[in-house]
Amino acid sequence: MKAALISLGSVSSKWTAEAMRKYFEEVDEIDIRYIEVTVGREGTKVLYKGENLGEYDCIFGKGSFRYAELMAAITSIYYDKCYMPIKQKSFTIVHDKLLTHLELQKHNIPMPLTYISATVSAARGILKRVNYPIIMKFPKGTQGKGVMVADSYAGASSILDALQSLRQPFIIQEYIETDGSDIRVMIVGDKVVASMVRRSSNDEKRSNIHAGGKGEATTLDSHTKKIAIDTAKVLGGDICGVDILESHRGPLVIEANISPGLQGITKATNINVADKMAKFLYLNTKEYLEKKKQKHTDKIMGDLGISNNKEDSKQLITTLDLRGNRLLLPQIMTGITKFNEMEEVTIEAKKGELKITKF
Repeated sequence: MKAALISLGSVSSKWTAEAMRKYFEEVDEIDIRYIEVTVGREGTKVLYKGENLGEYDCIFGKGSFRYAELMAAITSIYYDKCYMPIKQKSFTIVHDKLLTHLELQKHNIPMPLTYISATVSAARGILKRVNYPIIMKFPKGTQGKGVMVADSYAGASSILDALQSLRQPFIIQEYIETDGSDIRVMIVGDKVVASMVRRSSNDEKRSNIHAGGKGEATTLDSHTKKIAIDTAKVLGGDICGVDILESHRGPLVIEANISPGLQGITKATNINVADKMAKFLYLNTKEYLEKKKQKHTDKIMGDLGISNNKEDSKQLITTLDLRGNRLLLPQIMTGITKFNEMEEVTIEAKKGELKITKF
């Protein structure tokens, strides 16, 4: 089987590609910065360094929010042609915190109280009635970038003035006191494969490893696991990192990442997350190809007038192949019945009808 890993070539991506080579016959590392999608009268094409990207059995696409639209377009083109662990909608939703929170709320996933306003004046109205401290953050951004904490109305109003000058959209969210810690959960398929507590360093509010946070392995209870798995499922990511805060109201989801870094959680848990991802990709690609092959077989049998419902008898309209006193069954029927010449059978016959059953 042939696979492609589309990414920016980070250390985590290198680890993933290397792990995939243990399972796939061929793995191509594709730099997303050299991909272009063309749409025209001749259809859609995905080009890599000016040449057609080609065909793959599995494509795992990763990348920052800057490439969300491009990955969504690639997924739209390839999703029905090979196995892809991330749905098209995921690249649009997960890379936008606003859309992420809306999707989580729609599916009753617990999260901090979140405010969205259309104008600056409306935002000031929100700031006058919320409890402080609060979080103010950009819809797009990763690794804790674009996240600000305001301890008072005056502080929040100053941040609002800066955001207004930058003409940046933003989200206002309640601050959950966790002593600067959160939980990163790695979901692969419908399982939690690794989880760690991340603790911020010194006075830093963000616990992200890239912001200087430290990680240590943790074991989740079944309720927290279910919330993390449900989050990945509703956001359309078979491979997904989910960030959770522990609060007096229980686990609250604050973010999801369909291109999660592996260095921090691998070091903290001593679990080879890249290998678990690669094995999952291999098994699901194999299942995808088997289903694709079966679908092709069903079409051929349908064209021959044969039902492929396992609970139905199979019918074939054909002429008889008589060899002397012998009647030869068509090969396709012996394949369906699994008859072989070493087995005994019972034969019932009357004019115009013949019934053969394994003894």
